[in-house]
Amino acid sequence: MRTALVWVAVLASPGFADSTLPAERYAYTQLADPAKEKQARDLMATIRCIVCQGQAVVDSDAELAGDMRALIRTRIENGETPDQIKAWLIERYGNYITYEPPLEPITWPLWIAPLLLLGLGAWLARGRFRKHR
Repeated sequence: MRTALVWVAVLASPGFADSTLPAERYAYTQLADPAKEKQARDLMATIRCIVCQGQAVVDSDAELAGDMRALIRTRIENGETPDQIKAWLIERYGNYITYEPPLEPITWPLWIAPLLLLGLGAWLARGRFRKHR
């Protein structure tokens, strides 16, 4: 029984989660046209890797990030604009995929909270300095 549990633990290890397939064509290869490669890299810098902790697709070494880099480069190579690709990614993965959440009623707290916290900090600091005078 104990041996069976050890084998289950070994076989379920994260090392087996990686694919044994070769990387996509453009995962680690730049486009031949420097202008198109710049468009692709600029877009990849604004797209979040969905398996990493806040890394952009351009910086991540995750296998899924390589697939996303290949997807972006392939679509740009085929004539799509970065805006079209970004819209498709947002449609597919939601606003989380981008580092630029839109200003909508549901995201107002994300935009307003820093201002409120700065105001609260200034108010507390003002009160603290008044007591010391």
